[in-house]
Amino acid sequence: MSCDEAELECGILLPLSSPGGSRAGGERKKTVSFSSSLSEKKISSATDCIHSMVEGNELKKIRPNSRVYQRYYLLDVGLQALCWEPSKKESDKARISLTSIREVRTGRNTETFRTSGVYDQISEDCAFSIIYGEMYESLDLVANSAEMANIWMTGLRYLMQYGKHALDILASSQDSLRLGWLEQLFSSAADSNTQEDAEEGICLQAAIKLIQSENPGVSSGKVEHRFKELQRLRDRMFTKQEFIEVFHDICTRPEIYFLLVQFSSNKEFLDSQDLMRFLEAEQGMTQVSEETSLNLIQSYEPSEEGQQRGYLSLDGFTKYLTSAECQLFDREHDTVCQDMSQPLSHYYINSSHNTYLIEDQFKGPSDISGYIRALKMGCRCVEVDIWDGPDEEPVVCTGHTLCPPLALHCVLEAIGRYAFVASEYPLIICIENHCSLPQQKVMWQHVVRILGERLYTDPPDEGDSYLPSPYALRHRILLKGKKLEPVSDGEDGEVSEEDEGAEMCQKMKAANSGGTQFQLLKELSGLVTLCHSVRFIDFATSSKSQKPWELCSFHESLALRFAGESPGDFVNHNKRFLSRVYPSPMRIDSSNMNPQDLWKCGCQIVSMNFQTAGLMMDLNTAWFRQNGNCGYVLRPAIMRQEVSYFSADTRDTVPGVSPQLLHVKVISGQNLPKPRGSGAKGDVVDPYVYVEIHGIPADCTERRTRTVTQNGDNPIFDESFEFQIILPELAMVRFVVLDDDFIGDEFIGQYTIPLECLQPGYRHVPLQFLTGEDVPHAKLFVHVALTNRRGGGKPHKRGLSVRKARKGREYTALRDLGIRAVDEVFKMAAPLLRESTDLRENMQTSVAVFRELCGVSAVANLMQCILALSSRVSGPDETPLLLFDLQDQYPTLEPQEPLPDVLRRVVSTYDMMVQAGRAVMEVSDGIYDRILHIQTTAMEFHEKLPNLAAKEGLKGRKVSRALESFSWNITILKGQADLLKHAKAEVQENMKQVHDAALTGNLTKESLGVRRVRSQTRRGQDDKPTTSSRGPSA
Repeated sequence: MSCDEAELECGILLPLSSPGGSRAGGERKKTVSFSSSLSEKKISSATDCIHSMVEGNELKKIRPNSRVYQRYYLLDVGLQALCWEPSKKESDKARISLTSIREVRTGRNTETFRTSGVYDQISEDCAFSIIYGEMYESLDLVANSAEMANIWMTGLRYLMQYGKHALDILASSQDSLRLGWLEQLFSSAADSNTQEDAEEGICLQAAIKLIQSENPGVSSGKVEHRFKELQRLRDRMFTKQEFIEVFHDICTRPEIYFLLVQFSSNKEFLDSQDLMRFLEAEQGMTQVSEETSLNLIQSYEPSEEGQQRGYLSLDGFTKYLTSAECQLFDREHDTVCQDMSQPLSHYYINSSHNTYLIEDQFKGPSDISGYIRALKMGCRCVEVDIWDGPDEEPVVCTGHTLCPPLALHCVLEAIGRYAFVASEYPLIICIENHCSLPQQKVMWQHVVRILGERLYTDPPDEGDSYLPSPYALRHRILLKGKKLEPVSDGEDGEVSEEDEGAEMCQKMKAANSGGTQFQLLKELSGLVTLCHSVRFIDFATSSKSQKPWELCSFHESLALRFAGESPGDFVNHNKRFLSRVYPSPMRIDSSNMNPQDLWKCGCQIVSMNFQTAGLMMDLNTAWFRQNGNCGYVLRPAIMRQEVSYFSADTRDTVPGVSPQLLHVKVISGQNLPKPRGSGAKGDVVDPYVYVEIHGIPADCTERRTRTVTQNGDNPIFDESFEFQIILPELAMVRFVVLDDDFIGDEFIGQYTIPLECLQPGYRHVPLQFLTGEDVPHAKLFVHVALTNRRGGGKPHKRGLSVRKARKGREYTALRDLGIRAVDEVFKMAAPLLRESTDLRENMQTSVAVFRELCGVSAVANLMQCILALSSRVSGPDETPLLLFDLQDQYPTLEPQEPLPDVLRRVVSTYDMMVQAGRAVMEVSDGIYDRILHIQTTAMEFHEKLPNLAAKEGLKGRKVSRALESFSWNITILKGQADLLKHAKAEVQENMKQVHDAALTGNLTKESLGVRRVRSQTRRGQDDKPTTSSRGPSA
């Protein structure tokens, strides 16, 4: 019988929220999971899986005609066949012999799934396929939960290997590693028990302490409750068997068990070869050897037997996955890893607003701790508002408010002491000077005495086009402030006053609209060199007359207006000049603006209220962590190139930037506490997770998991999401865990991370409070993968030829300037750009088609493809039907005997992929050189464009359009050349992965001189090379 879409329950899902949905906006759709009650007993062994399959489960069968059938599937009691009912077939035909099963495939990765009309409604994590028979037929199924799908896949794989005697074999080879270790653990605790009845076991408190020593996050109340269930009528000591039972129930994580058996060749542990395969194929590790695996086993395996034999048990695997080595954040970013030799204007700079305030902006307290905390957090730009104080001593405070003042010399001493504690790179002090000349003299004396030789006072070179680099300014302090115009007598003079605080009072703002003048001490003026405050007029004026060392400050509202109305002009302005943006005076509560609204336009100094926790500070703190928390982050290349076109409001791809597809699977949570201050539900937690993307507007989106009811200890979510990222260099990922409540969902924890810092594979995410501290022992378990495949939706249709693909291909077009000489140069590039696009797209399409034939997901790399293939190419006598010849740069896939049709298609598709890759390798260098030659020729017209436009009769807006089109074309040429270069690197990486996977999967022809070639990137086929340097680049 057919099943209506409305009956598709948990396994087939409608989208949880619209792609651009926001929690702040309209209604949000909530879903609640009841699938966690699949069984009272925790499934954590192959035996458990097989027993569950014998009892049977309802699964949905997907047919090629898009119809969905509800069936009851079970194993026969002899463990020889898979049966189902009801069925129109006779009972002896409604079955598949287990000996005919060739493969159990994870996810929606067969022809039937891909062509199904309900493909988009099927959860990737609940789908699996059974490939069977000589014709490689597929039975495509959807379970009601990811856990149920894992049970069936695990059980079937064990039965394929061990046959009908699987249960006997499993019973005779119980998990001896865990049992031996737990028995030893228990005996050690019992021996240390000084009581006379120690031989009877251990007491309740000792048992609780023992379990918490291995699982620190579990609550003592939960452990105590589980032990007391065993005591029944009277208090007594706990036996070894009872301890092992409770340990098993509380400390076993089924999701990690299912992951272990996926890589363990159907064993209850990982050997060194299994672990190598996991580290390379899933975790993206390079230079992995058997020694690497054995060292990890020695570090994390708790049992002596496992350490001696080189085995990693479930407990050792769990310890490894929860260790710092498997956190989501890439530890390479814990130190400075970007080029620090570029001009100061090419970096985002971690900046604080009114640093001395520790609460609100109007009447809250001031404290030196504000400076100390900010500087320890890596802040590189602090603010000091200075006014006349009593006893001829200047003070720091916000004018026109009730905030108490601080003595200037105390503030400067704190800054001097902590200036370079967290970072050696330059510190900018923004001086807002409101003092009379006598107190300015005192201010100058304090600054010179306290900051001394660290002050940078060298005058800039008039011929310089850019500021010095952070590397050149290490351990130097720059003052940002007003400066006197050069005059012959060198006396004190008048400058316009900066007074952000006055804007809090509308009357003062109106009075100040004309620009108040005040006297500036010439000695103070002389201390300001590279950060001279000037008034912003418009972008055209700045382009003509502003010097690189002159800096404009923008009110938040004005900056956001420019970001909306003139994003391209704002980006171009910020290529050469520093821009500082300060919060609206209406933010009296010290709330924060979204820094990414300004970063997307290249604004370097976005001043934040560090004292106010929340989303905006989470983004700021996470963003600056990506470069060793040194306070400087290099901006995207397209924002630094002298001639380039970029608008942050683009909805299309950015020229020269390959969009990334981010795949995030939220697997589970651990030790999620009830929200702070919450008491309405007692200790009950109903968690769910938001995955948010923050970046340019086109990239901003969020998705949420279902709610898992009454489980904060180890809620299983098992939900996957995909996000297309147009500008990866500006993107951040934020995980937010909330407690579902009818009154209002409450915050449990969050974690924010730049996309560039993500480690691929299976990772744990340490949750943090809004204040930035870690939530003790609270984590999310996730799987992350990045690929350069565009878009989402259905995968490529099988058999998609290059010719058909080319018909629907979009080519990036160059624009006409209306200047004949320049247009002729650009026209020469058109056929080269078309050929470049065809080379890249043909290569990437062929990889995608091969990936699908291998039966893996769209985010799998080629190593995972070949390893998946290795499990299904065995002939009747277990000899491989296909082998790789690794003698050549491009490994060849050679049949060893006649092949079934499905494997013939694999071979032909692999050959097409190699041919497409070879074409990129052989032709790309020539095209790359010719494109760059055309770009260089066109750039010779850059300075002459206004004159050439005038000769062509272009005026006003047409001249502006011609200049914009020139920047667009130059960006396209540079971008397409870079993409071609990346495509060549991608082919090299692909061939290395094929080579390594063929060796790992034992799919190589016997030959001498075959060495293992190691992949050089951490993230597989789509990483781009990066430059890391603390000092000047070569």
